[in-house]
Parts: sequence; structure tokens; C-alpha cells
Amino acid sequence: MASIDGVLETALYVDDLDRADRFYADVLGLARLYSDTRMRAFAAGARSVLLLFRRGASLETVRMAGGTIPPHDGSGPLHVAFAVAAEQLPLWRERLRAANIAIEGQTTWPRGGQSIYFRDPDGHLLELATPGLWAVY
Repeated sequence: MASIDGVLETALYVDDLDRADRFYADVLGLARLYSDTRMRAFAAGARSVLLLFRRGASLETVRMAGGTIPPHDGSGPLHVAFAVAAEQLPLWRERLRAANIAIEGQTTWPRGGQSIYFRDPDGHLLELATPGLWAVY
């Protein structure tokens, strides 16, 4: 039987690619993997990639030497949760405060995990979550 090994890529669509790039690199400290005028890719952990696409820039099929990528796009505020170690959460709170990023919400989950919520410059809801949120995390 075929199986899924995990989520490899998550995509967000942004209005200003350079502004989003600075936020994810400078505020969140994600390492840039790829950059062009249509998109940016960042390492988001050991085996996950965060893709940022300029809104409207992927409405046509992308043709490359190795094949094609079908059109896609998105609008409105989306949500992404990043996994962080429990002992790192206070450091993240301070890092966000120093960057003048408001924490909009926080939750302590029944399994013991904690989450804090904030927004990126395009209004996407970002979450930093510690282990104990889900049965698999």
C-alpha cells in the first residue's frame, strides 16, 4: 500500500515578495534555499520547506527542462504552524517582542503543548507550537 512520509512543502502567497523574504529570513531566521522573481523557498526544519509565491505569479503552467508545474495561487489569510522545542518558546516570545511583532493569541493544549500566534506582513497567521499539541507531535 502507498504511504505518505510527511508534508514536504507548504506554500503561502504574498503581495510583496522582498518584504516577505526579509520577514522570514530576518525575524524567523529561516535559511533561504532558492530565490527568483516568482518565489522564495526556505528551510523550515530538517525536512520541510516553506514556499513563498508572489500572489498571481503562478497562474500559468511553469515549464522547466524537467517537466511542468500546474498553476496555483491563493488569497486571504492562511495558517502555518512551526514546530519549536518547549524550552525555546520563551526565547521566541522575546525575539518577536524585539521585532515589534504582536502575539495575538496563546494556547496550552490538553496534551501539554503550547502555541503562540502572530502575523506575517501579509496577514497570514503563524503559530509556534511545542510538542504535545497532537498525538503525532
